[in-house]
Amino acid sequence: MEERPIYIKAEEESNPEYGKPPEERSIEELLRYGVINLDKPPGPTSHEVVAWIKRALGVRKAGHGGTLEPL
Repeated sequence: MEERPIYIKAEEESNPEYGKPPEERSIEELLRYGVINLDKPPGPTSHEVVAWIKRALGVRKAGHGGTLEPL
């Protein structure tokens, strides 16, 4: 995997009660709270794609927001 630079615009203290940087999150946290930005091709329905994602990641709950239909 290619290392990419992290650019920091401003440094601020953060309360750990409200989260942590993405690189410090466990796989379980990423799966539980993560978002998949998906460019759905024409053909499969939004519900089919959600079912594929659930099966591929082995998660019980997943859904989509808005429409996944192409323009």
